[in-house]
Amino acid sequence: MESHSNILDTSLDYLKGVGPIRADLLRKELQLFTYGDLLTYFPLRHIDKTQILRISEIDFQSDYVQVVGKITHIALIGEKRGKRLVAYLQDGTGEIELIWFQGITWIQKVLIEGSTYKVFGKISFFNGKMQISHPEIEASNPNTVESKSHLEPIYPTTEKLKARGINGKLLGKIMESLFLQIQPIHIPENLPQSTVNALRLLSRFEAFRKIHFPEDLNQYQEALRRLKFEELYIAQIRLGLIRMQRHRTSKGFLFKTVGDIFNNFYNTYLPFELTGAQKRVFKEIRQDTARGAQMNRLVQGDVGSGKTIVALLSMLLAADNGFQSCLMAPTEILARQHFQGLSDLLKNLPINIRILTGSTKTKERREIAAGLENGEIHLLVGTHAIIEDKVQFKNLGLAVVDEQHKFGVAQRAKLWKKNILPPHILVMTATPIPRTLAMTAYGDLDYSVIDELPPGRKPILTVHRNEMRRASVMDFIRSEIALGRQAYIIYPLIEESEKLSYEDLMQGYEQVKSYFPEPKYLISMVHGRQTPEEKETNMQRFVTGNTQIMVSTTVIEVGVNVPNASVMVIESTEKFGLSQLHQLRGRVGRGSEKSYCILITGSKLSNDARERIKIMCDTNDGFKIAEKDLELRGPGDIEGTRQSGALNFKIASIVEDKAILEVAKQYAESLLEEDEQLIQPENQPLKIFLATQKGKTGWSKIS
Repeated sequence: MESHSNILDTSLDYLKGVGPIRADLLRKELQLFTYGDLLTYFPLRHIDKTQILRISEIDFQSDYVQVVGKITHIALIGEKRGKRLVAYLQDGTGEIELIWFQGITWIQKVLIEGSTYKVFGKISFFNGKMQISHPEIEASNPNTVESKSHLEPIYPTTEKLKARGINGKLLGKIMESLFLQIQPIHIPENLPQSTVNALRLLSRFEAFRKIHFPEDLNQYQEALRRLKFEELYIAQIRLGLIRMQRHRTSKGFLFKTVGDIFNNFYNTYLPFELTGAQKRVFKEIRQDTARGAQMNRLVQGDVGSGKTIVALLSMLLAADNGFQSCLMAPTEILARQHFQGLSDLLKNLPINIRILTGSTKTKERREIAAGLENGEIHLLVGTHAIIEDKVQFKNLGLAVVDEQHKFGVAQRAKLWKKNILPPHILVMTATPIPRTLAMTAYGDLDYSVIDELPPGRKPILTVHRNEMRRASVMDFIRSEIALGRQAYIIYPLIEESEKLSYEDLMQGYEQVKSYFPEPKYLISMVHGRQTPEEKETNMQRFVTGNTQIMVSTTVIEVGVNVPNASVMVIESTEKFGLSQLHQLRGRVGRGSEKSYCILITGSKLSNDARERIKIMCDTNDGFKIAEKDLELRGPGDIEGTRQSGALNFKIASIVEDKAILEVAKQYAESLLEEDEQLIQPENQPLKIFLATQKGKTGWSKIS
């Protein structure tokens, strides 16, 4: 039987008012191929075209305006590329300049001096004069009465299309002829009727009609609400299905018992009482690994929230059940730090722990390879070196990945192949992910949050200082060093200009040396031009307390642990993003002493920079900061956003539509709990819709 929706697959060539030439332009310029593509080409805004302003009523606040007046003068100005056509329109109360940079020949033919025109466009001011570039213009007959009362849609278009006569107005006409051809039957409902009723949503067809041609703004808002909900709801259903499919079909190792090793460590050697959040997250991991399906869990927690101890407990659980574990970190420094920390905690337990990195010598590599294959090594810490093909385990049961966005999907997938059954995967990140982003970009992973800091942590005091006050900042550092503490001074890394970053850093280093002369003070310096060995040596000198000050570009942002460092000075703070500032601040405040973060900036700050600095001084909460970061930058820029279609929403925005997303998630979850296979009659429309969308979206199985 032929599906009703086939009309939406019709090529635009066949739509009245389009034809092959225009269809070709729409394909090239706007990627619109079919009736269905056109249907989802949403207007930017709507304009009440019944409203005509006097030119004298227009001011700097005005946006799009419509005026009627006489063309008093037309002139061609400039040469070659700078050529433009200017016409002056007067209505008795004032004058507006109309300008065309393209399609000049065509405009010259139709524009007649002395005639009256209705003009519509975006107003701008140049040298105090009012201007409209590339206005929509039509001859006005004072005797005709405006018949249209609905709001007219304004569609985004391109200069090339405008030059070929395809302006926002024509797109509106094309859209009108589309709606003459499609019926409700062509846009069937795809949501359960009970959901539509409960949330008082417009029907799907009505929503599409009213988003293009609403009678008033209220109708437009209703259409917007319905289509945003639909988009977010369908995304949540898809993610939920992927997650459930994995729980159902991906076999995983069974960690049945909590045994002697775990209990001995927990009761005797655990250095501090776990927080409620740590206990909750470990319980979730315990349940995951006891189900017989593969665990795929993301654990996120702010800097210092104690993710590593949760990972260690999970690895001991694996050991009790006869399995090996590995912990993969993005850099050698971090891997060494994890290895050191875990070795100290495990020194009294029968656990053989080793480290494998790029700089591990060949002889030691061979020993490690043998120990992994015969099962003598229980726990391997390392960098990317772990995923090399040569590294084979006897029975890898758990893989922990630290700061996972630093590893590609393909790299992580290699871990899965280290065994007949894939190991349980525990992904840890200290980059707090805003809840809305986690619900969309990471919705296929089970998701835990460690949202409380261990007791005894003192909040870091953050202050903003102008560079004119640098001397007093240096005095403060001096007083902290006198108390036996250490300080970081960080300079921005300017990606495009390594040379500039390096010069800034060197200049800064000299400046710091003038405040802190040797031999009384010792300074470490770390930057991108050093060899890994140099970086490592300089870092280690600071870590061991041989130097009191670390001058660096942002290479130290993740995970370095120096409990004795109490001051973090960030130079040119305005050049850093919010999450980066938060990560850098997390380098201090790791000991029992009060710690400080000092943000130094120039005196000229953009509003954005001001907002970033204000929120840094106001809160230490990484989740609040991440939400703000998402708001300021949008989801596309956030580090580690997945390469899935999860964020390619056409109409919804995970920043602005947080409330709708929450509701969509709640409805999607309860539907899948009741009817995971979408068998119930009420859920058939949804099932059919999901089947028709396969392959049309950017969605793929997200690893």
